[in-house]
Amino acid sequence: MLRVLAGAALAMLALAALDGCGSSSTHTAIHTASAGTPLVGTFRLTAGSCSGPSVTGTYFQMIQPGGTLAAGKYFENPDSPCANKSYTSGVPGRNGGLVTGSYQPNPVPAFSKTLSALADEILAPQSFTEIDFAISTNPRDPQTGLKVPAPEVYDSNGRLSGQIEAWSAAWNDQYFNQGSPKPNGTSPGLTSPLTGTYDASTHAFVLTWASQVVGGPFNGFTGYWHLQGTFAPST
Repeated sequence: MLRVLAGAALAMLALAALDGCGSSSTHTAIHTASAGTPLVGTFRLTAGSCSGPSVTGTYFQMIQPGGTLAAGKYFENPDSPCANKSYTSGVPGRNGGLVTGSYQPNPVPAFSKTLSALADEILAPQSFTEIDFAISTNPRDPQTGLKVPAPEVYDSNGRLSGQIEAWSAAWNDQYFNQGSPKPNGTSPGLTSPLTGTYDASTHAFVLTWASQVVGGPFNGFTGYWHLQGTFAPST
């Protein structure tokens, strides 16, 4: 009887330790068990287009502090090619888009001499207030220094979910985590989960999430990300 009680106590302590550490691997294991079929491969991006009355494809918006996901108020990027300067269109990078199950890290160096960001695997660098910003995913988040898992996306009957903790924006020799959840597992402010849709017959997808900036010159602003394109499974 004593051995049974001791074993139960040890098991409870082990579970408590796992829960207390808040590790990404623990969150990932729970998510994997409940979210659906993992989509491992490349989410090939369709370039953002704002030639018509509405913006389509891949794009980014920044919501000002005090705003909402539904209505803004939005920060306007004077370098945007769109008539509505709150939209910054995205162009696929060298890998064609977002890879799940592995990282697409910053190059070395990560910035040019003029402080423009150089990462170009997911998206091509885009001008934002006269300085290029770029996107990467790294084993250790550049802003917080915390270890983060590679991006994961799951399909459940055409509804997508997952985590994108490692999504990092680089701009003007600075880093801004734009993942969801954040590297410490929290979702501050307007940060919202990764969601989307998926057509298994055509592989067409849409992925969206929001991530509030914590720290730095854009503290309190929120990035809204809209990725659209075609999923290509790993072979």
